[in-house]
Amino acid sequence: MTSEMDFPATGWTPLPQVVARRIQAMILDGELQPGDQIPSQRVLSERFSVSRASLREALLTLETLGLIKTEPGRGTFVTARKASGSERLKWRYADSYAVQDVFQTRLMLESEIAAHASGSISGEALDQLRVTTDRMERCWEAGDLLANVEADLLFHQTIALACPNLMLRTLYETVRSLLTETQRQPIPRTEADRMRASLGEHRQIITALATHDPEAARLAMASHIRNTARCAGVMI
Repeated sequence: MTSEMDFPATGWTPLPQVVARRIQAMILDGELQPGDQIPSQRVLSERFSVSRASLREALLTLETLGLIKTEPGRGTFVTARKASGSERLKWRYADSYAVQDVFQTRLMLESEIAAHASGSISGEALDQLRVTTDRMERCWEAGDLLANVEADLLFHQTIALACPNLMLRTLYETVRSLLTETQRQPIPRTEADRMRASLGEHRQIITALATHDPEAARLAMASHIRNTARCAGVMI
């Protein structure tokens, strides 16, 4: 199965993401069924001709999205259901930062980035935001969670790149891996209604940016991040 996000706008895809897509394709195409144990890391690394490190990163991404689950002493299995509201979601940076702290940082930083970007964002960037939001919708409907999240990541990165404040852009890039993980982490709890709401929030952000209204952009981004955190079971 080939995703429309196989060739993103940057023209380059990190190897772990390529591997994650190939494993996701095995699931979507029925080669791996819910409850099936996926092949060992040795087998997969040989099959895809990648290092164990790249494979582990791919598996971590898939587990964050709720597509697979590792059971200590047993192996890694394709999941059969979404997480319940009471089930604790996997947070890969738990040894370093609490997920609530990261969401709070994202709230402060991205809200200000959106406000600053509203004054100078280009028509090309706005078109990119519309395209990525539409792509998110199509990929969600197709069950392509990786591509859905990749489009979401590109949406937020596009706004950050449009921010004229170099310090804010630098801060975003410095902590980007942590911030973007909060975009993957709620996916196992995301139902269709929440995804529709999230897409609507993206379009509200676009409208605020297109009208060059900094306060509206700040509030729209803040509301979006708070709702995303709530979906992950985090109140900020």
